[in-house]
Amino acid sequence: MAKIEVAWDAYLNETVDALPDGLLLASLDAEGQPNAMAIGWGTVGIVWGRAMFVALVRHSRYTFDCVQATGDFTVNVPYAHQADAVALCGTVSGRDRDKFAECGFTAVDSGMVKTPHIGECALVYECQVVQSTDVVPENFDPAIISEFYADGDFHRIYFGEILRVLADEGFGA
Repeated sequence: MAKIEVAWDAYLNETVDALPDGLLLASLDAEGQPNAMAIGWGTVGIVWGRAMFVALVRHSRYTFDCVQATGDFTVNVPYAHQADAVALCGTVSGRDRDKFAECGFTAVDSGMVKTPHIGECALVYECQVVQSTDVVPENFDPAIISEFYADGDFHRIYFGEILRVLADEGFGA
């Protein structure tokens, strides 16, 4: 299906509604191979007067090294029928497996960032990292630490400026 460029905020409700089931953050490794990681935490909005997708990636994840190397990422909003692919991307590492091949994903060149997007997904945010910061345990409610960071594997928070958004023609209609 052909993609068309849309306003960054055209599908905010659909994007936020899909987060609990998982979006796919795509990245590119040092050898130029695409990787996809399921994400359920993130937000879209305005920071510093710019449209941003804020995504969290743990330091231990393969995606962390990829995003650090390229300084960009794409956020791909899957269709409901892609739930099995999202689950796979959330349970295996790109260090060990080619998730694009296993899921039947097509890596499509992005127009604004190095990282490709997933051709089969409904909606794509092309994001350039403009700031990143690490979660600081001392600044958190202890209940959040015990629930989400008991093993000490904290996130880096990436502020990705949304440079372009693409949607499948007819998405959301």
